[in-house]
Amino acid sequence: MEKLMLTPEEVADALGIGRSTVYDLLRLNAIVSVKIGRSRRVPVTAVREYAERLTQASLTR
Repeated sequence: MEKLMLTPEEVADALGIGRSTVYDLLRLNAIVSVKIGRSRRVPVTAVREYAERLTQASLTR
């Protein structure tokens, strides 16, 4: 079964950025996340949407 939610560490790996950068993006609400108990999780769709926004922003410059 494909994962629906990722840990911040998995998001960092997927985007090729550091874990602290992911936490900064989460704090700024640049990437949507949810809290499950004491854990922070990021929907896979939110990671894809963020990457798409970055791509579109670079194309419009």
